[in-house]
Amino acid sequence: MKVLITDADYPDIQLERNLYQEAGIECVAAQCRTEEDVIAASAGCFGLLVQYAPVGAKVFSARPEIRVVSRYGAGVDTLDTVAAKRHGVWITNSPDYGVGEVATHALSMTLALLRHLVWLDRDIRQGTWNYLSSGEIRRVGNMTLGLLGLGRIGKRMAYLGRNCFKRVTAWDPYIIDGDFPAYVERESTVEQLFGESDAISVHVPLTEETRGMVNAKLLKLMKPSGVLVNTSRGGVVNIDDLLAALNAGQLDGAALDVLPVEPPPPESPLLAHPRVLLTPHTAYYSAESQPEMRRKAAQNLIDWARTGRPTYVVVAGRNLAEAVEVK
Repeated sequence: MKVLITDADYPDIQLERNLYQEAGIECVAAQCRTEEDVIAASAGCFGLLVQYAPVGAKVFSARPEIRVVSRYGAGVDTLDTVAAKRHGVWITNSPDYGVGEVATHALSMTLALLRHLVWLDRDIRQGTWNYLSSGEIRRVGNMTLGLLGLGRIGKRMAYLGRNCFKRVTAWDPYIIDGDFPAYVERESTVEQLFGESDAISVHVPLTEETRGMVNAKLLKLMKPSGVLVNTSRGGVVNIDDLLAALNAGQLDGAALDVLPVEPPPPESPLLAHPRVLLTPHTAYYSAESQPEMRRKAAQNLIDWARTGRPTYVVVAGRNLAEAVEVK
């Protein structure tokens, strides 16, 4: 049995190789950028371990021996889940490895914006020592934190933020009332969330429904002193609309750990904007979270080979007996 690590930007993939060796599974590796690359590298593989490579109908049609695809991390937006279901391929992920890291990063970015930490540091380095140089700073304890999405990370963000903010509110149409923590107020509409919040933190997956949903229409509803933080997926925020809102004074600042194009091109106006705080898609990272993510993502393929069912299922595929018949 053989698996392909389609791509990875880690210093090495020895952790994964060791796991597969112990399980008696052959492991090959590549740096695939296209579906054609995946097809070329995956001959004879029953499973794929994917970081960024696209995998969809073209791969499943060309390589019917592929029965399970596991993605590093929680998001599966680079994988065609509809095609996977049609072809009976399992789609899996590692959704719970860095919940605390992402929530802590999001809260850190939010407070850095509201307290103007980055702007004050910049002013000092440019020779200005004045507590008013960055503009008015308001009391966080009087503010409302709004969460767009209340999944694992959104709930952790709410838990961390409840002691900093006066109110924590959220909008998530897929979460029932009973799953809202007692300290989180439910907003009836996304427009209400943006209109009432002093800080919006985005915690939704990238889907056709959420792509570009944070746009000019919603940003215009925010308070001029408001801030936006995105640690989810870059495609959820319309960057042109965000820059226009910042330039028009409709927002006080924005913090982005994720972007539609990563890294941003040198000419991107985000890089020079005085009210934008950027980090390099690192919210998930800690010395503990990264190996946990890698182990869980790799283990999905081992679990399928041993039992016919991965641990973290996004799309359920054929069972092991059916897959053997297909081969």
